[in-house]
Amino acid sequence: MTTAIPWLILGVTLSAAETDTPPPNVLLILCDNLGYGDLGCYGSSRHRTPHVDRLAEQGLRFTHCYAASGVCTPSRAALLTGCYPRRVNLHVSDTGGAVLQPVSPKGLHPNEITIAEILRDAGYATTCIGKWHLGDQTDFLPTQQGFDEYFGIPYSDDMTPREGKPWPDLSLMRGTAVIEAPVDRNLLTRRYTEEAQRFIRAHRDRPFFVYLPHAMPGSTPHPFSSQAFRGRSQNGDWGDSVEELDWSLGELVRTLDEMSVSERTLVLFTNDNGAPRRQPEQGSSGPLRGWGYSTDEGGMRVPFIARWPGTVPAGRTCTELVTLMDLLPTLARLARASTPQDRLIDGRDISPLLRGTAGAISPHEAFFYYQGEQLQAVRDRRFKLYLPLEKRLGPGSRQQPAALALYDLYEDVSETRNLAAERPDDVRRLRALAERARADLGDLGRDAATTRPAGWSAPATPRVLSQ
Repeated sequence: MTTAIPWLILGVTLSAAETDTPPPNVLLILCDNLGYGDLGCYGSSRHRTPHVDRLAEQGLRFTHCYAASGVCTPSRAALLTGCYPRRVNLHVSDTGGAVLQPVSPKGLHPNEITIAEILRDAGYATTCIGKWHLGDQTDFLPTQQGFDEYFGIPYSDDMTPREGKPWPDLSLMRGTAVIEAPVDRNLLTRRYTEEAQRFIRAHRDRPFFVYLPHAMPGSTPHPFSSQAFRGRSQNGDWGDSVEELDWSLGELVRTLDEMSVSERTLVLFTNDNGAPRRQPEQGSSGPLRGWGYSTDEGGMRVPFIARWPGTVPAGRTCTELVTLMDLLPTLARLARASTPQDRLIDGRDISPLLRGTAGAISPHEAFFYYQGEQLQAVRDRRFKLYLPLEKRLGPGSRQQPAALALYDLYEDVSETRNLAAERPDDVRRLRALAERARADLGDLGRDAATTRPAGWSAPATPRVLSQ
């Protein structure tokens, strides 16, 4: 259980607009491995995503939003805690891999404070529906991290039993009990949607926080979708899965309308990291270079759309640097809740950007791109510097040297022109910021100064179907 710790009530003066606006319900939708270019409002011509596109028309579309990692476990840990994955020691698994596997003894430490804990303490009903992937042992499950309810799979849906591995059948859970194993992955998007609708209807009269981390499009070579969507898209299994995710959003918005809570609900639609490279290609990075599981722009820059009628301006695009880590302090402020004072939080309050406040800019001096233990790049509001590395870690066990390279992410979104020789002052400045990150968060072969331990539960045991 999470232990009681001192919190700091937001020491800020609320604006008149904030004082007049009640704290919103929050519907946070996180897709899995969706590409930056997989949505119509981000340039896709292959996928029909009318509901996502309408959300962007009715709200604010961010074009420089980052996940804190190019892979699932670290990215999700960062979103919920507001911290870089290295800060909470979930940048690597217990075996040194990229993500947690089933029956891992490692997980998100119960003493970490999540968005759900902050909102629950502020009076919100909270639920997690979908892919957790922050530890499948009882101490690490969503119900130990601020969620009143949990319905979903505690690890990635592609982690099915393998020969010689003590992995259980793909386990669907409610709370801390396995209720179905194996589960039909084709039905996950539909079932998660229906569960979210149920929760919204049940809690329409009080503030609620729905965290919906979908399993799709997912990590498998052949993404899953229900029969109603299979074979309908122009992009095979991947497109079918994306279009069902769009349908899901439409159903949830319709439910908010039916319950007459749309005007007081902040809907956030985003993704955990970029699309993986497949042959043939399925997901799309759009104009961005590179793919998921990497520190390239295509690996860590993600779609991010916010809609809150009457508060978030409609039909606008924000080009300021933001991260998914910013959700914790931002939602705390919007909920008039408290934030932790006994630990470092890397996210920053971006509510002025959400509200469209005149002159609002990114609160970040820099953003750091880590691949597991290794710092590989750093950016400020405009420039990204790839650091020179003798051995640059890549997806899996791949390693290769990396040269110094500087790109202007506003003028050269595809990173085609290396400006390092032309802008030595920017190179020096960004390298100095990288050194600060190394001293704070650590680097490959270098200990960190201010990180916290992950949770550990040994011996770990498989989750089995409840009798």
